[in-house]
Amino acid sequence: MAGSTTATPGSMPAAAGAGAGGQVEERMDPRRLIAFFAMVLGMFMSILDIQIVSASLSEIQAGLSAGSDEIGWVQTAYLIAEVIMIPLSGTLARIISTRYLFALSAAGFTIASGLAATASNIDQMIVYRAIQGFIGGGMIPSVFAAAFTIFPPSKRSIVSPIIGLIATLAPTIGPTVGGYLSNAFSWHWLFLVNIIPGILVTIITWRFIDFDKPELSLFKKFDWWGLASMGIFLGALEYVLEEGNSNDWFNDSYIVIGAVASVVGCVVFFYRAFTAEFPVVDLTAFNNRNFSLGSTFSFVMGIGLYGLTYIYPVYLSRIRGYDSQQIGETMFVSGLAMFFTAPIAGRLSTKLDPRTMMIIGFVSFAAGTYIMTGITKDWDFYELFLPQILRGFGLMMCMVPINNIALGTLPPARIRGASGLFNLTRNLGGAVGLAIINTVLTNRQDVHYERLRENLDFGNRQATDMLGNLKNTFNAAGLDGATASIKQMVNMVTQQAVVLAFSDIFLMLTILFGLMVFGVTLIKKPSAPPARGGGGGH
Repeated sequence: MAGSTTATPGSMPAAAGAGAGGQVEERMDPRRLIAFFAMVLGMFMSILDIQIVSASLSEIQAGLSAGSDEIGWVQTAYLIAEVIMIPLSGTLARIISTRYLFALSAAGFTIASGLAATASNIDQMIVYRAIQGFIGGGMIPSVFAAAFTIFPPSKRSIVSPIIGLIATLAPTIGPTVGGYLSNAFSWHWLFLVNIIPGILVTIITWRFIDFDKPELSLFKKFDWWGLASMGIFLGALEYVLEEGNSNDWFNDSYIVIGAVASVVGCVVFFYRAFTAEFPVVDLTAFNNRNFSLGSTFSFVMGIGLYGLTYIYPVYLSRIRGYDSQQIGETMFVSGLAMFFTAPIAGRLSTKLDPRTMMIIGFVSFAAGTYIMTGITKDWDFYELFLPQILRGFGLMMCMVPINNIALGTLPPARIRGASGLFNLTRNLGGAVGLAIINTVLTNRQDVHYERLRENLDFGNRQATDMLGNLKNTFNAAGLDGATASIKQMVNMVTQQAVVLAFSDIFLMLTILFGLMVFGVTLIKKPSAPPARGGGGGH
């Protein structure tokens, strides 16, 4: 991988095969296959845990006696910590090797999961979730880097759909898994479910990963100022994006402090990145046009992936009154669509221009969100069925070529660092998307509420008839009909305003993904991938 050209013993046959016409290149070392699939499982657990708590926060809140303003940090703490580790992981893998980084990350993630299950108050939970997110973040980019360094290009059509499927499926089914576990057992199992897989991943990766060797001499050059500034920059940015809307943005002093800290950290980080002898993050991958464009598309995919994984449950909970298990069962449609699309996308990646696949994916995604612009308060599983299929199909059709375009043509020495940056863009896209969606949802709800209320006057015959009917109904039930009927009307108007705000968000996403179709034309058709030299012993 990055920074070293010393091939490991296990990579020699691949090197020989590369020079002998590619026959031997087709044969994969079984040890590496075992290691890779163990890494995929570790990545799945790490990404799954971003969303596994999203549908079960009320259960955790009750179990820990937490306040409504505190419980959101169960998810926010994980995201902030993870977003710091993801770009750092490439440098750490180069210093201590992929084997040590991944095995230690898997072990630490497993221990932190066990601690989270034992949390007795919200403060402990937040600390354990931060540890879990930070350590788990080290597993995600390593899988992408391994996929593009240890596998020959001929295997790309198999490997790319696997990592694309995991990267999109895990957060999509997070609410489903979380809802089922918290309903069938208790919220503790949201974390306990990681223990056995985590132990297996730790043992297997420790024994079988041999992709690279440590470069411990680089530790002396480690840029501690760069690490500190990156942590402040990304951590504060994630905090502002996550908490901004609920805290009224810059009317809150903590949001202002976070924004200033993020800007200062950003300036220092980029200064160190371009001047330090051994920067904490290697940004030179952005010199590659396709990597830059691929990262931009990854950012947009993060908006769609995490944004819709968030907004569907909000609608189902607030408007339809679904519990966490019902939400999970409804959301599972997208997961099934991704699962069945993955092999199709893999086959098509060998036959179609990747830009064509991306256009198909973006059009499918935009079609799904366009259908959702007609949403009403009565939409249920069946109305959401087709949009979710289009969403799942579109995500997989986009993710496979985006991964190949961004990472598939980079030289081996740059893939490890580039993988962290590529994954960071997806997470930042999700954070930015959620911030925008929450802000638009709040603002548009207020706008629609005011417009609807203007029509509810005594000159509106339909409104007065409904108010009178409600008043009679409540009087017959022995209640104060006048007060209860007005309250009911306010609730109905508020609900309709929220539904109209959802429609606005889906229209916004439709336009965004429609524009991405035109953005695809900027991509250069990828040339043949560079030779992988030692077959992964980089």
